[in-house]
Amino acid sequence: QVQLVESGGGLVQAGGSLRLSCAASGRTFERPAMAWFRQAPGKEREFVAAISWSSFSTYYADSVKGRFTIARDNARGTVYLQMNSLKPEDTAVYSCAAGTRITGSSYDYTYWGQGTQVTVSS
Repeated sequence: QVQLVESGGGLVQAGGSLRLSCAASGRTFERPAMAWFRQAPGKEREFVAAISWSSFSTYYADSVKGRFTIARDNARGTVYLQMNSLKPEDTAVYSCAAGTRITGSSYDYTYWGQGTQVTVSS
């Protein structure tokens, strides 16, 4: 059974930083792509960032480009999201997901974690 478990969320002031982690266990796809999505209250789920198995390809939403960095450590089965220069509009539940290819569509990801809350105060 595949499990994705996020950690690292919390409360931070605007301009601050957080690093989220997503630990994967169980067998997923061969060489899975991994992504982060977020969902704020009353809003639809939104793509944040994605990374290929080799880390050669990364893909970011325009709203986080230049502030967030996605990375992975395949030996540890962990994906990271370094979030800098946080803004109140970044407040959301952040979830990681595993899929067969790197895209920005949630429909392309099969396995999902439960999410971790990130709250940015102004």
